[in-house]
Amino acid sequence: MNSYVFMTDSDSDLPCRYVDELELTMVYMPYTLNGKEYFDDLGRAGKQKEYFDSMRNGAAPVTSLLPTAAYLEYFEPCFEAGKDILFVAFSSQLSSTINNIYAAREELLEKYPERKMIVVDTLSISAPQSILILKAHALYRDGKTMEEVAQWLEENKLRAQAFFTVDDLVYLRRGGRISAVAATLGSMLDLKPIIVEDRAGKLVNTDKLQGRKRALRSIADRAAQNIDNPAEAQMTILHADAPEDAARLEALMRERVPELTEINIQYVGPVIGAHCGPGTIAVCFFGKERSV
Repeated sequence: MNSYVFMTDSDSDLPCRYVDELELTMVYMPYTLNGKEYFDDLGRAGKQKEYFDSMRNGAAPVTSLLPTAAYLEYFEPCFEAGKDILFVAFSSQLSSTINNIYAAREELLEKYPERKMIVVDTLSISAPQSILILKAHALYRDGKTMEEVAQWLEENKLRAQAFFTVDDLVYLRRGGRISAVAATLGSMLDLKPIIVEDRAGKLVNTDKLQGRKRALRSIADRAAQNIDNPAEAQMTILHADAPEDAARLEALMRERVPELTEINIQYVGPVIGAHCGPGTIAVCFFGKERSV
């Protein structure tokens, strides 16, 4: 029995089957759709396609920070039960949410000075974060201490990578990642950005290619160049209701790295999907350290 709780958040897009199988303690992140607040259920309700169809029909979901009070409600029962906490958080560079985690930790450690809590900023979000969670949780199940698991995460977090592209630039424009002019011109020219999670934990545009097929080939090429051990790559292909392109990307990856075993294909979650939009597709894996 571990003396601490392994906890993470739903911005990892970790499929609910893993939450159930591993009995993970999960913080569920909010989003608002058509004026109603929801919490990401990690696909439990099976409404991913419906969500992205609503965006195609004009819905504009909004995400928001989880307040400090909500984190207190997640954390305090653990401390009350005499357990410490290892919290595996999504990138601090993509939201200020982590500051509310720190605030809740500080408040509770004053109340429970005998307890400990380590927060690991994974510098990742979505499937790269999931990959780190699953690998770290295996160490947790093996009985490694909280400090040992946290150290492994710190030493390996830059090996979790993602290469992705979006189908419609309007969603990047809404999020302030590109200008209105760039979005309009890009759409007219059918330009598809190639975006990565960089060493700082930010999303950066590394290239623009004309056409979806060229973008998918580029993503596959870049991923193949960054896989050092196919047996531990734990590859996931994410899509925002683009199953045919996901299958095409899987075929491209198997051509380039035949040694890959299982490749998981799953939906992008609603919180990340709100910012990237329908048709987004990504390849995520554990490999070399990020070079950008």
